[in-house]
Amino acid sequence: MATGEAQLVLGPTRSGKSEWAEHLARASGLPVTYVATGREDPNDAEWCARLAAHRRRRPADWHTLCAADTLPAALAAHDRFGHCLLVDALGGWVAARLAVSATTWADEVAALRARVSRPAGQLVLVGEETGWGIVPADPSARLFRDRLGAVLRTLGPCCAATWLVVGGFALALHRWGIPVPPSDTTP
Repeated sequence: MATGEAQLVLGPTRSGKSEWAEHLARASGLPVTYVATGREDPNDAEWCARLAAHRRRRPADWHTLCAADTLPAALAAHDRFGHCLLVDALGGWVAARLAVSATTWADEVAALRARVSRPAGQLVLVGEETGWGIVPADPSARLFRDRLGAVLRTLGPCCAATWLVVGGFALALHRWGIPVPPSDTTP
């Protein structure tokens, strides 16, 4: 991956997407900042264990930046030539921003898209594929799934590479896939 390019790594839970993204960041040979979007919750032991497992996998020289509420601004502030930003994951950012209005959300997604379209350094984004199951009965779960799916679809064409990681295997979608043409009904 050349400097000034973004890659998007997609996949379901426990597919290996974070490990693949970490591999891409290490392979860059550049200093890495891990941009975490998951919020700590000391009352949720299982969640804390997941976050701790992610921390243990990271090299000691990687800097960590927490940006659940401020992802576009954090990328704007920390993106620079000769550096790699690894965002894990877009679902944490979407979850943190569910309460914002549709207009505010559209502005934030546009800001993120602009940043991903023209990164100064290398950018690796992880996104959870959540829409492969049933339509959730809960309105906030539907909003999360719809917003995340739309963000992933918006960012994919902006990236030099998009990877689908399933069952521990990474598939290069830009190489093997055919872009879906936009329609007037795409949210």
